[in-house]
Amino acid sequence: MATLGLRSWVLILTLAPTVLIGVLLGSYFTFHSFQQLDEELIERGSNIVEPLAIASEYGMLHNSREMLKRLVGVSHRRHSETVRAIAIFDTRHKVFVTSNYIRNFNTLRLPPGSTVPPNTMLEYTSNGDLILRTPIHQESNLYGLKPDEPTPIIGYVVAQLNSDGAVLAQHRSALAAGIIVMVGVILNLLFTFRLVKQVTEPISEMVDAVDMIRRGRLDTRVAGPLIGELDELRQGINAMAKSLDESHLEMQQNIDQATSDLRETLEQIEIQNIELDMAKKRAQEANRVKSEFLANMSHELRTPLNGVIGFTRQLLKTPMTPQQKDYLVTIEKSANNLLTIINDILDFSKLEAGKLQLEQMPFMLRDTIYEVATLLAPNSHEKGLEMVVRVMDKVPDNLIGDAFRIKQVLTNLVGNAVKFTDQGSVEISSKLLKEHEDKVTLKIMVTDTGIGVSEEQQKSLFQAFGQGDTSITRRFGGTGLGLVISQRLVHQMGGEMGFDSTPGESTTFWFTLCCTRSPLPLGEPLPLDAVFEQSVLIYEPQAASRRALSEPLLNWNINVVSVSEPFEWQYQLNSGQRFLATLISCASCEKDMSQMGQLIRQAKVCSNQVIVITNHSDPNIHDRLREQGADYSLAKPVSPSKVCRLVGNFKPAEKVQPVKVESKITRHDARVMAVDDNPANLKLIAALLDDIVNEVEICEDGEFAVEKAQKQSYDLILMDIQMPRMDGVTATQEIRKTELNRSTPIIAVTAHAMSGEQERLLSKGMDDYLTKPIDEEALQRLLLRWIPKLNSQGTSLATIDGIDWSLALKRAGGREALAQEMLQMLLDSLPEVKTSLDNAYQEQDREQLLHHVHKLNGACCYTGVPQLNKLANQLETLLKQGIELPDLEPELLEMHDEISLLLEAAKATQA
Repeated sequence: MATLGLRSWVLILTLAPTVLIGVLLGSYFTFHSFQQLDEELIERGSNIVEPLAIASEYGMLHNSREMLKRLVGVSHRRHSETVRAIAIFDTRHKVFVTSNYIRNFNTLRLPPGSTVPPNTMLEYTSNGDLILRTPIHQESNLYGLKPDEPTPIIGYVVAQLNSDGAVLAQHRSALAAGIIVMVGVILNLLFTFRLVKQVTEPISEMVDAVDMIRRGRLDTRVAGPLIGELDELRQGINAMAKSLDESHLEMQQNIDQATSDLRETLEQIEIQNIELDMAKKRAQEANRVKSEFLANMSHELRTPLNGVIGFTRQLLKTPMTPQQKDYLVTIEKSANNLLTIINDILDFSKLEAGKLQLEQMPFMLRDTIYEVATLLAPNSHEKGLEMVVRVMDKVPDNLIGDAFRIKQVLTNLVGNAVKFTDQGSVEISSKLLKEHEDKVTLKIMVTDTGIGVSEEQQKSLFQAFGQGDTSITRRFGGTGLGLVISQRLVHQMGGEMGFDSTPGESTTFWFTLCCTRSPLPLGEPLPLDAVFEQSVLIYEPQAASRRALSEPLLNWNINVVSVSEPFEWQYQLNSGQRFLATLISCASCEKDMSQMGQLIRQAKVCSNQVIVITNHSDPNIHDRLREQGADYSLAKPVSPSKVCRLVGNFKPAEKVQPVKVESKITRHDARVMAVDDNPANLKLIAALLDDIVNEVEICEDGEFAVEKAQKQSYDLILMDIQMPRMDGVTATQEIRKTELNRSTPIIAVTAHAMSGEQERLLSKGMDDYLTKPIDEEALQRLLLRWIPKLNSQGTSLATIDGIDWSLALKRAGGREALAQEMLQMLLDSLPEVKTSLDNAYQEQDREQLLHHVHKLNGACCYTGVPQLNKLANQLETLLKQGIELPDLEPELLEMHDEISLLLEAAKATQA
């Protein structure tokens, strides 16, 4: 409809009403004419048959066929143009007389068995003829009838009327109506085209004129006088064109002036761009100098720290007096604090440059939070603070994200909370804000009862190098980078950070996290079957700790009875109820160990096991508590999952035996060369290597290392980067040219911790990267990774078909020894698992089959067997969906084959 023009609309709006009215009127009058013709034919027929019925009474009474024949014949002849046939029937529907020969009397007579109607009746035949039937009444000799009794019928007259004349008249009437309508439409068209010519043509001219004006022909005008409003429109268009023409001339003058001004401005901008480009180059050079300065400072600071921390740890292994040991511990803490400051500065530099990369690895949120709380718990214990961890039940545990950076943020917030709180508690809580498919948004809060943050301090709290207290008498140290680094890390992880504080009362720092759910469970399943609806008694005076421990246990369908007062404790002991375990909180048990012993002995009477929870990290106190009879002694904050495992896996017959701590590091038959220009670092590396391998050679510079590499083969080379005469990269490239050490692993040892340093060194020919200060465990893991003969078992496992060694390392947190141990444990358990699955399927025991499949699925989640893990997870899902066991036979056979292939590959490799 929108594409129709004015001409079309005029035609439609004029023709449509005319045609519609003409058709309606013609139809009405034609129908009325048809109806009149039908009524006239019926009236004519009635005028024939009704008198004929009256005249036929005598003949019917006297059975005079001759008289009746003459009567109907005369009537037929007089009305021959209308009547086709006339017949008289008796009451038994037999023909008495007819006006002419009729082939089929059935069209005229009434159906046999029907009654003659008392009045005239009409009927149309299939060919359009009209049949009238009128009864013949006996109206003479009526003296015997009652007044209301109808006259008897002695027969009926039937006349078949010809309707051809009426139909022809109807057609003439319809034709006349159609001709009248057509004449009206033609006249309307003539008037319409006249109107269209006077209206649409001027409008089309005006449209063309407007289009030409739009194209820039501003001198275009609409000519000629027009009728009515069209002439006003013409004058308006001409006035508009004139105004536009004048405005265009004025605008062109302004444009010329503006162009001249712009040309001068562009020249000035070009000069400014040149100056800005020069300033940008100076800024980039300054930034490069700053990055180089940070890298050099990192190297220069980490190099002596490497010796301080390393030799302190080595010295702590030797016999010494308690005072000397205390001094060394202080030295190590101070060096670690200095290292933390250096790391904060480097992290801040990376964040400013946008070069800090976040990892996306599966991790367990609750373990991450409790790891931070456990790390900082000794500091809170020293100050007498209550450390509480509370994670809501709806918060998912298996997530994908950067657990290291989350711990860094949480460590900073919790460390600040402990530092600025003198009494009360520090609570870490977490809740679920929203979730959508596999995406979740969490909120983690750290609340303390410390000094709070004043309004003035709040303004500069998230500024770099800002301090809450900047006076020379301030109590608390720090670089002022912790909060700003934490805030930027949270922003980079897609979250927000903020705080709420009441000065002198409390402060709550919070941050949100946007993480992805991990599709596979990471932790071992809890022994929920063993603790289902079992009773546990908790004696905890602190309300926050009691709530944080009780809520998860209640969610695991454990009947928790918690008490906070001594009289409640005595009441539960005397109630006669038996508990699976009793948890006793001890705030100052070191002051009255005998009283704790009494509580433990009381709990032993009604409990299978006793767990003591204390605000102390001193191992001596925990040993004394176990000597008093406690089955376990834990330091706050206590993980509810750890309590569940201890309670669910407890065996009363077993006794806890003291564990002999043996050194994890054993000397291996390997030759390692260490290259470093710093004598202290070289001496430390040699000392660390001497505990692991039995042959260590040291070199003071790169040239000497190349000379040795040309004469002797090595299992591994530790190469410093910054050295005089020949740097580590050049020395590595020269060593690669020698025959003896062309494929020897060369590890870069550097104090540089800037972004991109590791990638740069690996691209230069290094095999791995080790930062200073050197960690002894990291060094051991590196040697185990790159010297095959130190770990032949790990090498054989890694080559087994069906095992993804990189995935195994990832799920073990990069710890090769743990990855090898987990793989070996899985391989050792597969024969038993295979037999158990076969037995459960043969016995059609769904519960046992689900139990063994679930156990296997959990074991596969910690190892690098992706195909077996996928099959176990798929089968467990089908079992939980209630699929019938016979329908699961293909999946069971596929898992059976995968287990057999793994066992055969392991047997062939280890042989």
